[in-house]
Amino acid sequence: MSGETPALARRLASLLYEALLVFAVGFAAGLAFLLASGGAPQAGWLRHAHQAFLLAVFAAYFLWCWLRGGQTLAMKAWRIRLVGATPARALARFCLALVLVPTGLSILWALADADRQFLHDRIAGTRLVRA
Repeated sequence: MSGETPALARRLASLLYEALLVFAVGFAAGLAFLLASGGAPQAGWLRHAHQAFLLAVFAAYFLWCWLRGGQTLAMKAWRIRLVGATPARALARFCLALVLVPTGLSILWALADADRQFLHDRIAGTRLVRA
């Protein structure tokens, strides 16, 4: 690990790959929920339970990967590692990324940040480095 911040293009490519993996994880978790609940969660409490279940699965996936070795599968493929992750910081990073990445604020921040870090990393106290 060099401690050097990966290029933004590399981090965005990793983000795209991560989206594909998260889709697959969400599909499998959604199917498991569907089979366990006995029907498609169209409305009401079952729909909210389905959404909460998927959020918990995604959080477990990211937190387990970040805390275990600092890398998800996509981060391994693109040779990126998360450093400085404690359980509290990893959870903060996950929650902040849920809001800041889809809005584009975190990516725009990286263009102006002195260390080229994403906003959710800056706030959470974590850092992405080249592995």
